[in-house]
Parts: sequence; structure tokens; C-alpha cells
Amino acid sequence: MFFKKKQLSQIDDEQIALVENAQQRIRQKKRLYNHFVFWVFASIILWFVNVVVGVREDILILDYPWFVSIIVVWSLLLLFHTFQVFITKRFMGKEWEKEQLKRLTALQQVKIEKIKRALDKEAQLIADSQFQNEQIQPKQCITIIAAAATNNALGKDNNLIWHLSNDLKRFKRLTKGHHVIMGRKTFESMPKALPSRVNVVITRQKGYQPEGAVIVHSLDEALEIAKDDEQPFIIGGGEIYTQALNIAHRIELTRVHADFEADTFFPSIDESVWKETFKEDHFKDASHDYDFTFIQYEKNN
Repeated sequence: MFFKKKQLSQIDDEQIALVENAQQRIRQKKRLYNHFVFWVFASIILWFVNVVVGVREDILILDYPWFVSIIVVWSLLLLFHTFQVFITKRFMGKEWEKEQLKRLTALQQVKIEKIKRALDKEAQLIADSQFQNEQIQPKQCITIIAAAATNNALGKDNNLIWHLSNDLKRFKRLTKGHHVIMGRKTFESMPKALPSRVNVVITRQKGYQPEGAVIVHSLDEALEIAKDDEQPFIIGGGEIYTQALNIAHRIELTRVHADFEADTFFPSIDESVWKETFKEDHFKDASHDYDFTFIQYEKNN
């Protein structure tokens, strides 16, 4: 930082010197110009006084009429003044300007190189950070999605206890185009396989083959089927949620603000393991019988 300030100070000093020297040069030439104008005007006056008016033509200085002698002496002084301005006092010549330009260019080049090194270093830090994030962040975001009451109730007799239109729309929007992994009872609670999604059903039953579903016999097997999906969703039921809680990276939870009698429950969320990253409250209305909140949790690294 000190070196940078020193560089800037040097550059500023050089630029100030250029301006000051230019201003001094202008003042010198302006004084010479005024001197010349005054000399011309005075010469005309002296000639007029001596020749036209005839004031003491007999006065001689160095064998010349007095006005001629004065003009000659003054001309010598004007010539000397001109010599000083353009020769002896010309401290801002072409060579000097070239030298100053070289110095300024060199200082600017040093500054540019330093900035380039800083930018290269910053770019490398960003690249390293991105690489580290890619290493830290999982390539696949296994997501649990559920709607649970305040007492963690999920359903009863293999049916949902409530009907929340906005929750169903959110579920469809999030899961569309992805694998949805579920237990057999959850699949059978639906009218048919969810469209525009790969339905993966976990069951212990041998020979179970419903229409529109891929059958597996464990959660690990289900995730292997969905290995190319960047965000497979686990959609229930309670036992599958419990198994998935240790391996999931995200939870998309709709918390229904009421308590219900149920036979299936969502597992408790350990807040030391899961961090709330999004929350959106909704209130009951003509289409919704209960207040509810959309909450997103991310697992702590």
C-alpha cells in the first residue's frame, strides 16, 4: 500500500511539474509579446516626435539622431529578451518533454503491471474458491419434500388429512422432471403414478409391479436408479422419511399450523443439523382451511 501511494505521488508530482512549467512558459512568451508590442508603439511615437514634430533633431547619440539611438538600444534589449525566452530559459524543450514522457510512461507501466498481478491473483482465488465449492457441495441434492402438521402428523389410514391447493401446486412445480422416491403405501394412496416424473417405489413385496413405476427394494437402490438426477425427491411415507433424513441434503417442508390425529408422522428435525434458509407464511382462506408455512432447510456442512 505504501509503494502504491508513493507511485501515485510521483505521478502526481510529474503531472504538476508539467502544468507549472507550461504555465511559466506561457507567461514568458506573453511578456515577450507585450515587450515587442510596446517597442513597436514606442518606436512609432519617437519617430513621430522627432521627424514630424521636429523635436531637437540636432541631438546625436553615437553619431545618430537621438530617437534612432534609443530605438537601436531598445532593439538590442528586445533581441536579448527574445534570446532568453527561446534559448537560455527554454527549460521545457523537446528532449525534456521526451524525458518526462518516458518517466511518466514507466511509472504508469509499473502501476499497470501491479494491477494486472492483483487481478490475476484475484482470478486465481476465485477459481480456487469455485473448485473448493465444487468439491464441498454435493453433485446431487437429495431432497425430502413433505407436508406435516405442528405435531408432525402426515396422514391417517393412508390418506392425507388436509387439502391445500397451493401446497399441491408447489409440490408439482418442484418435483416436475425429477425422480420421486416413495414407499409402496404412499404410491398406492395416489390415483396413479405422478406424470412428468420418474416414480420410484420402494417395497419388500416380490413381484410387485404397478403401472408407471420403477420398483426397487431399498432406498440405496432407489438412489442408484436416480443417480443421474441432480435433485431426486423423497416424498414419503414416514418410514422412508426417517431413513432418508441422514442422507438428504435439503428439506422442503410445508408446516400446517394445526394438530391432527394420525398414524403416520414426519421425523423431528434436529436444528443443530438442519438450518432454515427460507420461510414463507400463508393464511387460511376460501381455498385453504389452515394456516401453513413453506420452509426450506439445508443440512449444515
